[in-house]
Amino acid sequence: MRFKLFLMTASLLTALAGCQSNKECSGADCVTNENAISREAKALASASDWRLSGYAMATAANPYAVQAAEAVLQRGGHAVDAAIAAHTVLGLVEPQSSGIGGGGFMMVYDRQSNITRMYDGRETAPSAIDETLFLDEDGDTLGYITSWQSGLSVGVPSIVKTYARAHEDFGILDWKTLFTDAENLAQNGFTVSPRLNGLLSSERLRGAMKLDDNAGSKDYFYPNGTPLAVGTQRTNTAYASLMHNIGTQGADWFYNGPIAQAIEKAVSSASPAGSLTAQDIAKYDVVERDALCGPFKTYTICSAPPPSSGGITQPMILGLYERFTDEIDYTSATGSNILPSAQHLSAFVDAQRIAYADRDHYVADADFVTVPAQDLINPSYLDARAKDRFAPAQTPTAGDPGKVLHNTPIIDMWGRDTSDDKPGTTHISIVDVYGNAVSMTATVESPFGSSIWVEEGGFVLNNELTDFARTPRINGKLVANAPAANKRPRSSMSPTIVFDENKDLFMVTGSPGGNSIIAYTSKSLLGVLDWGLDAQTAANLPNIIARGKDVKVETGVDGGHLAADILNQSGYLVEERDGENSGIHTIVARKDHFEGAADTRREGIIATITPTNE
Repeated sequence: MRFKLFLMTASLLTALAGCQSNKECSGADCVTNENAISREAKALASASDWRLSGYAMATAANPYAVQAAEAVLQRGGHAVDAAIAAHTVLGLVEPQSSGIGGGGFMMVYDRQSNITRMYDGRETAPSAIDETLFLDEDGDTLGYITSWQSGLSVGVPSIVKTYARAHEDFGILDWKTLFTDAENLAQNGFTVSPRLNGLLSSERLRGAMKLDDNAGSKDYFYPNGTPLAVGTQRTNTAYASLMHNIGTQGADWFYNGPIAQAIEKAVSSASPAGSLTAQDIAKYDVVERDALCGPFKTYTICSAPPPSSGGITQPMILGLYERFTDEIDYTSATGSNILPSAQHLSAFVDAQRIAYADRDHYVADADFVTVPAQDLINPSYLDARAKDRFAPAQTPTAGDPGKVLHNTPIIDMWGRDTSDDKPGTTHISIVDVYGNAVSMTATVESPFGSSIWVEEGGFVLNNELTDFARTPRINGKLVANAPAANKRPRSSMSPTIVFDENKDLFMVTGSPGGNSIIAYTSKSLLGVLDWGLDAQTAANLPNIIARGKDVKVETGVDGGHLAADILNQSGYLVEERDGENSGIHTIVARKDHFEGAADTRREGIIATITPTNE
């Protein structure tokens, strides 16, 4: 409980603790208990100087998860409490995207202590691997599908430890109460959604995945050989037991007990087999890192530092965009009231191209390699990098912050790496009644992770290690993101929190979507912070991804064809795409209300909590 004392007075802590101690109840007693907690939460909120004190909001990719977060917020929980409750539910109802078998990054802003911290819950590689992880006996790189659908790809599941560390620091409600929604839903059944059914039914995915072949998963996801139908009530008693045991026995039970042994057995039984052991799982720990922040106009943009890409790419993209558009009045594109003009759209594309080039070259696990994180977002470097604006048909290349800032070139430390990460990810944004916030992006990597099923826990394991560079050397030179024992693979996840000119909370955002996360998140930021849009309209904008020479434009939504036409006319090599797998979930704290967005490309909703008059 290192920071939570900043939040409450001792008397209110005692009152809340007293209410929570009577959690095991029924009927009218439970109603009374919930009301008591709500009154204490109201007292805490009213004592705050937060302009939206007593209001709260949660948004995520599935209604069940948002309802779980809403219940926690109504009981006076911290945003961290609500995020845990929401994500445990997502792991059940949205297993294609994230879950107990994966990991993630949780960005936390705690208002009273004025702390903005990233909990690095990225999976780690087994201690027995080296850079040759994805090379065959002849030294050739294994194909992606072979690497993905194997035990080789599984890193240590890390999300439960992430829950525990964040809750230790900031949680208000009892740990065990945060798992009851997921436990009850797994025990009693949840309704299979169209998105889950759609992915299970995809012939393309079924042709690549082993989900309908592997023991356990085929019975769970494909009863009688057919995909779970929309509207099916699906129970998962193993997951219910898992939630109960984590809730009552704590995170250490997961890492030091029968589940760790079951994970080792599942990974070693896969083909090809992986080397992850129960000992690797037992020694896992979350790393707490300071948020990486950079300026944009009057705002401060904070996101996750390496091995995440967000803390570098979001300030870089917005900083470069600001330099490209300096002294150019903002105008909308002809024929649109939501898209920016060609000049501003080109600035967004060019800022992405440069930021992606630098990210691909330099970003990796900073505990293993030197990552010039602060230099890459240094204003002087961005001034210099803005002069490197590439012509539309050029292939962007990495810059050299060492040479620019210190007259010591560093670009040749690493070989160039353009590894992809796949879109099996989810995002949660929450602001609680006290003005604390969580931006959390979590993942199992590709859809349904590695397809390896842990029957004892009712969950799939990640394939996170395919986020390493599977070809570890370029022209004989090691790339920064090469595999190594106990190393965390690079991620595109960009959970982001924005502060206004008064250093007060203004925006919480993020998205799933593989390496396109970077573009999706920056679109939501620019839409709100510069293009004058509300949160939902910004999320609805066509996605534009500019990594490398080509520019991908989502043409299956309003404004997509117009954006593609504008960029084509500007000389870019445009690749039109019907859909982009974003899942932007945003909260904007306006002067007197919250404004939310739930990406219509997924199945999420927004919950708003308002003060009661009692």
